[in-house]
Amino acid sequence: MQSETACEDVRLAAQGDVEAFQRLYHLYIRQVYGLVLRLCADRTLADDVVQEVFVQLWQKLSSFRGEAKFSSWLYRVATNICLTEMRKRNRWFSRFLSQEHKAHEEFDEGEMDIHQLDRLIFKLPEQTRQVFVLHALQGESHQQIANWPGIAVGTSKAQFHRARKKLEESLQDGK
Repeated sequence: MQSETACEDVRLAAQGDVEAFQRLYHLYIRQVYGLVLRLCADRTLADDVVQEVFVQLWQKLSSFRGEAKFSSWLYRVATNICLTEMRKRNRWFSRFLSQEHKAHEEFDEGEMDIHQLDRLIFKLPEQTRQVFVLHALQGESHQQIANWPGIAVGTSKAQFHRARKKLEESLQDGK
């Protein structure tokens, strides 16, 4: 799916071509933002993380070796930055609001135009949501997910099963 133009833009941007980088930005911004928003379920954080993703992308583009599709590499970079930022913020902010309260506060139906499934995904507990997004939506294997700190393959599988069950129940209940 990666076009020759995108491959050429990756090569040119890695050499410092700002216009090529701008084309890559416009090509991938929506997908990166969607991934990051689903992972963190917080629009303000997603805005900050996406900005950081593209800043780091500009700085690290020369390290892309082409062993995987550029989009896969970019999504991995975005995921790592998002998870790192979430861990940093969790250390600094106390969690006095429940996940459900935060989800309702952050994603009021009248305020935000978003699909029903996304609203349900945002209500999942943090680690469960992350595993679901990475496995079901991004196609990461449970082994790949387990390569990130603090999660085992079995935990990834259990979290994914829990997410699917909770989403199915919510969809059946019409929530």
